Amino acid sequence: MVEAVVAAAPGPDVLDVGIGTGIAARQFRAAGCRVLGVDADPRMAEFARRDGFEVEVSTFESWDPAGRAFDVVIAGQTWHWVDPAAGAARAAGVLRPGGRLAAFWNVFQPPPDVSANMAAIHREFMPRPMAEMSSKSALEVYSLMFAKAVDGIRGSAAFDEPEEWRFEWERHYTRDEWLDMLPTQGGYTHLSPERFAELTAAMGDAVGDGFTAQYTAVVVTATIR
Repeated sequence: MVEAVVAAAPGPDVLDVGIGTGIAARQFRAAGCRVLGVDADPRMAEFARRDGFEVEVSTFESWDPAGRAFDVVIAGQTWHWVDPAAGAARAAGVLRPGGRLAAFWNVFQPPPDVSANMAAIHREFMPRPMAEMSSKSALEVYSLMFAKAVDGIRGSAAFDEPEEWRFEWERHYTRDEWLDMLPTQGGYTHLSPERFAELTAAMGDAVGDGFTAQYTAVVVTATIR
């Protein structure tokens, strides 16, 4: 996916919207890009700076580009936190001719038996909207984010018709690896520490020794006119 985005950009200058801990930025840097990060959270910015990235603290909608221009604007697992219309307009304002906006997400899908077990746990422990989402496929849930991103890009009238790229991959999780990752998922912040501990124990039973998850990296992308 990184190779495809880099190959479709007119140059190596990347603006990473919501750089976070630098997971995507490190991969684009390894592909030969120069990366500037923007993040609304000072703690995230400081984390990425420790890895050598220049990061400016701001929401993307209010960020001041100060006349700078970029070849590609990326957003890894963050564009749903950006106003889709204002974000597309801001990206259009900082892209060089032929530049590209690329917002991408990793969509997670466990095996059917594990998925059914997780859905049952979510129905027991999670607030109703989250519990209802667990009964749908991950791609079905994420498709709402993709549609909003596409609508924002189209509405800006600054880009060619948006495209959707998909890249399939998989990852095996041991039980401990999966339980270590659970607290990083935002939906669980609705639970008290005691309730989350109960959910974690149930999840440990649900996944057994581990499982192999299928992932789809989905890119919503368009080139500036």
